[in-house]
Amino acid sequence: MAADWLGSLVSINCGPTLGVYQGEVSSVNQTSQTISLRQPFHNGVKCPVPEVTFSAMDIKDLKILNIRGGGIGNGFTQTVSFGGQGGRGGGGGGRTAGAPAGSAPMAVPGRADPSGMGDGHASPQQQQQQQCSKSYGEKHMMEMAGQNKGSFRRRHNSWSSSSRGGNQATTPKRNGVRNGGKNKDDECFGDGVDDDLDEDFDFEGNLALFDKAAVFSQIDTSSRSRGTPEKQQTPARYRHDENILEAKPVTYRQIAVPQPGTQEYCTDTGLVVPSVTYELHKRLLSVAEKHGLSLERRLEMTGVCASQMALTLLGGPNRLTPKNVHQRPTVVLLCGPHVQGAQGISCGRHLANHEVEVVLFLPNFVKMLEAITSELSLFNKTGGKQVSSVKDLPTSPVDLVISCLDSHENATLREQPWYRAAADWANQNRAPVLSIDPPVSGREAAVESKWALSLGLPLPLSESVGRVYLCDIGVPRQVFQEVGIKYHSPFGCKFVIPLHSP
Repeated sequence: MAADWLGSLVSINCGPTLGVYQGEVSSVNQTSQTISLRQPFHNGVKCPVPEVTFSAMDIKDLKILNIRGGGIGNGFTQTVSFGGQGGRGGGGGGRTAGAPAGSAPMAVPGRADPSGMGDGHASPQQQQQQQCSKSYGEKHMMEMAGQNKGSFRRRHNSWSSSSRGGNQATTPKRNGVRNGGKNKDDECFGDGVDDDLDEDFDFEGNLALFDKAAVFSQIDTSSRSRGTPEKQQTPARYRHDENILEAKPVTYRQIAVPQPGTQEYCTDTGLVVPSVTYELHKRLLSVAEKHGLSLERRLEMTGVCASQMALTLLGGPNRLTPKNVHQRPTVVLLCGPHVQGAQGISCGRHLANHEVEVVLFLPNFVKMLEAITSELSLFNKTGGKQVSSVKDLPTSPVDLVISCLDSHENATLREQPWYRAAADWANQNRAPVLSIDPPVSGREAAVESKWALSLGLPLPLSESVGRVYLCDIGVPRQVFQEVGIKYHSPFGCKFVIPLHSP
């Protein structure tokens, strides 16, 4: 008899302390009065253990949710006696309404049972035993039992939707019949709504009804009848650093020179920067010196800008950090006895102050400019190395070479041995070269550089100097106007900007 209940889905109420369990009956032991559930749910939550065993002493109520094989009750939820012995509460742990302790399980007749009250007039005891159960784990239990999901879509509590049909008239109602013979659950959730949901939707058949060629032909015909609309103007697209609300259009030619050079450059923002002749450049510096921008100030500004550019080329913050003292970059400066050489010495002083290994090449001369003497005195106080012979220069490749060998005034220096030796060393060394204030086009530099730094306004340079950069040496706007140059600063927030060919 106990084997008949194996595989059935039951709900066991163990009181407010232990709660309610649902699961599939895996074993029933009549001797020890225990029952075990496989894959149990506790208060609607799946238990972490695969099996739970209950004693008849702990069971307050046992409801059969589904009987294996569709046997007794034909899907009714039944309340049966478990047969508890001497249970708590005066009637045993497994008692039912009207069932004495220790009695055998009571068989409740189903709708198809001819011996029962199949006409729907059940006794009060049977009506109580046939009440629906909205248990916590009903949905999970039905899935575990392999039931058809469509039979539970209406959330009926007392019978499966498979029972609808000819036997529906004999189905017991929970709270009677009202509103034209509808059950209260059908009235709430809508009877007949899910009748056609069991059929799969035919996607292929529905797609075959769509005539794509006819639809596109209709669209083309409609477009031709309306006429082709005029091409709309594409709205302007702005960069993240551009102002959307512009009061007036930008004038990209903000610098005009009376004697333009042979070349023009443009900045990253599109501003045109014309080149100037060396005569106009020399006159601009002369007027600036009269207004107080002395040679010492220009040397300092040039040294700061050139050293800042060199530090960026050396790696910037990725290379020059306190934790990277074992890889300090090495820079060689090749300087001549002129103003351009003094600019290189000023740059070397600032590089040495930023923990860069600086080697300064400057030949021994009987007479040198006062600016070179003062700059050299400051450089020697930074700890940098000074050499006067090419033989003392590093034999291994260095990080950067800064060339300040050429002069705008004296072109005969290129014939001297020290100049040729320094140029040959720079060309043989595999380090990149930065030229500061290189000569104008037509006087090719002996050292082929990768970058060139011009001062104030660029000179017309040859392609051998590499990419051209422009640095601000602090010439006021009024000085530009005095020499006939219409000038608006192209530097923006920087002191060194790249120039491009238009």
